[in-house]
Amino acid sequence: MDTNPVTTYGIGELLGMARERAVPVVRGIGDAALSAPTPCAEYDVKALVNHLFQVIVQFQRLAAKEASDFGETPDRVAAGPEWRERLVKEADRLVAAWSAPGAEDGTTGGMNMPARLVGSMALLDLTVHVWDLARATGQDYPGADEAVVAELTGAVDELAPTARKMGVFGEPVPEAEGASPFERLLARTGRDPQWA
Repeated sequence: MDTNPVTTYGIGELLGMARERAVPVVRGIGDAALSAPTPCAEYDVKALVNHLFQVIVQFQRLAAKEASDFGETPDRVAAGPEWRERLVKEADRLVAAWSAPGAEDGTTGGMNMPARLVGSMALLDLTVHVWDLARATGQDYPGADEAVVAELTGAVDELAPTARKMGVFGEPVPEAEGASPFERLLARTGRDPQWA
């Protein structure tokens, strides 16, 4: 019997776990915090929310093996105060898209990558960027589920060399002694787990 948490769960299930942790953080972002800095130096809270929105919408298309467009990031926050609930609904659609039969099969995306790895990229954003937003807005983020961390650890190992060249990941941050698996994952994406 296979007890490896990475292979026990489908990407849709893992995204569902990440969504559960993301929703309270998204709903807890106050308007006054939208201009606050985040652990992603190039984004303030509003820009990071818009980036996360873009990822969640475009990765639904990738799950269906459709072309994605990461060109221009629309300002969905400026569209009105109901942006939080719209983001939650899009996260639900993301989970559904990657839970659909065949979503993890074959390749997808402009770079023709294995579909499961592409799904893991969505999972990484829905986990790490939500941690960024929680940190930036003074909210608690309890860390990610063990199965999510296991999946993302493998994905980061695979993606890191290219992601660093493209500036998507920063250089790894030294891992503190006794760091949790989630904190080690954050450090490997170039984040300081103690950022405040």
